[in-house]
Amino acid sequence: METGNQTTVSEFLLLGLTEDPALQPLIFNLFLSMYLVTILGNLLIILAVSSDSHLHTPMYLFLANLSFTDICLSSSTIPKMLVNILTQSQSITYTGCLTQVCFVLVFGGLENCLLAVMAYDRYVAICHPLRYTVIMNPCLCGLLTLFSLFISLMDGLLHSLMVLRLSFCTNLEIPHFFCELAQIIKLSCSDNFIDNILIYIVACIFGGVPCSGIIFSYVHIVSSVLRMPSSGGKHKAFSTCGSHLSVVSLFYGTAFGVYISSAVSDSPRKTALASVMYTVAPQLMNPFIYGLRNKDMKEALKKLISWIAVLCHLPFFKLGV
Repeated sequence: METGNQTTVSEFLLLGLTEDPALQPLIFNLFLSMYLVTILGNLLIILAVSSDSHLHTPMYLFLANLSFTDICLSSSTIPKMLVNILTQSQSITYTGCLTQVCFVLVFGGLENCLLAVMAYDRYVAICHPLRYTVIMNPCLCGLLTLFSLFISLMDGLLHSLMVLRLSFCTNLEIPHFFCELAQIIKLSCSDNFIDNILIYIVACIFGGVPCSGIIFSYVHIVSSVLRMPSSGGKHKAFSTCGSHLSVVSLFYGTAFGVYISSAVSDSPRKTALASVMYTVAPQLMNPFIYGLRNKDMKEALKKLISWIAVLCHLPFFKLGV
């Protein structure tokens, strides 16, 4: 491919997680299984929240939005990887790569914002229980969700437009299983100093502000819980936050792990392997965390699965409530 700007670039090459052909079937089956479990688990969460009127509260409505975001984020990366393995091709079109960058940034940012919104919801529920229904009214919940989507879209579009102005050389190989923004910028022949500065500034804003909001919420939650007189009240308060805190720890823990891995490792393949924990693991584990730790969600899932079993005429499949 001739050296030139972005108008002459027709495709990039995704090198994937390994060059060993013998491992490709294993990787295909592993990621296909994880993708199907992710889609099914998050879809069950959405259906359970939609079908059970007891779960029509801000916390579970935000959870349904989070599950939808997880489905979209997983669908932005894994299907293309599976297709490339199946067809024994490494190519992705320039437009497809740019679209993938945008979708990953939008849905990754949206998940980040939704986790902060859910932390605020728990803060209001525990620190201001008598005013909870007044503060977390449907109008505010809708505005918080729309605002999270808006700033995530702005983040994705900003970086996508930034990539459009880059020029690329003859090396168009991306040592990753999806089009990661940082890897694409490394392939650029043009001066990318401004682009790197922009990435750090936007990351500090879009990552730092939600993270600070989560920390602020939980500092006040812990302070409020410790002032409760009864141990039963403390346990109930902490149990309502346990699932969300587990999801937050998984999301930020894996993101921090990827950052550390990329900082200390010179191997792009090792960084790609580490990024699996950030782009796949949280979306896979979120339904299990909420489905197993949350009593109301477990009951709703049992009812939903029983209803599906009856609908499919499977009388032998019976779950006790």
